[in-house]
Amino acid sequence: MTEVSLGIPEMPAPDFPADVRARLETDAREVIARYPDSRSALLPLLHLVQSEEGYVSRTGIRFCSDVLDLTTAEVTAVATFYTMYRRKPSGDYQVGVCTNTLCAVMGGDAIFDELRGHLGVGNDETTADGKVTLEHIECNAACDFAPVVMVNWEFFDNQTPESAKKLVDDLIAGREVRPTRGAPLCTYKETARILAGFPDEREGAVEAGGSAGPASLAGLRLHRGETPGRTVPQQASDPDHQGGPVTEEGEG
Repeated sequence: MTEVSLGIPEMPAPDFPADVRARLETDAREVIARYPDSRSALLPLLHLVQSEEGYVSRTGIRFCSDVLDLTTAEVTAVATFYTMYRRKPSGDYQVGVCTNTLCAVMGGDAIFDELRGHLGVGNDETTADGKVTLEHIECNAACDFAPVVMVNWEFFDNQTPESAKKLVDDLIAGREVRPTRGAPLCTYKETARILAGFPDEREGAVEAGGSAGPASLAGLRLHRGETPGRTVPQQASDPDHQGGPVTEEGEG
């Protein structure tokens, strides 16, 4: 397809190495085959190239435009619209602190400020070792677990500044980190491949799931004529603390 020229010469984007491109083309054909119109495959293909480099590079944009017969401008317009696509190299672990209203007033702002100082980075910046990228995130529909921290889109509920600092320290040190609920944690590149529509091969990922917490379910239980339990936040001093409330049944 013809690109629109503004009269400004532009260096062509480099291509993937031949073996990488061949592998990505095989994956791309599988993705494209799912759709009646090939351009509908653009979103998952952006995840696919992100799984290769950890962000959507000019090379990734060129690849998507080639296999979908789109202009690089069309691909770039989509890649820059959605915040789920990174436009610069980032960390193995995207640590997102929800700072929307409820999480913010419950401590999200304090958590973000503490992590910023602890890691020595600002919003959308990555630690020097390439392990952690810190960012503000919008609501992830987990308000009854506020304040919430997400790592590669897995939930870490009822966080405090101290528990959040321990979380990032464990990630950087390579220690095992378990989300409060949902699937086991994996790297950002691995997450991107799953989002591209390829099988999630993490052990227990299929069985794992998240659900609404006691605060969200209280209204449903009242509707059923049940007595909702009283939500009691776990204490961060608990050595087994993974986040998430506990419930004292029969009180409300």
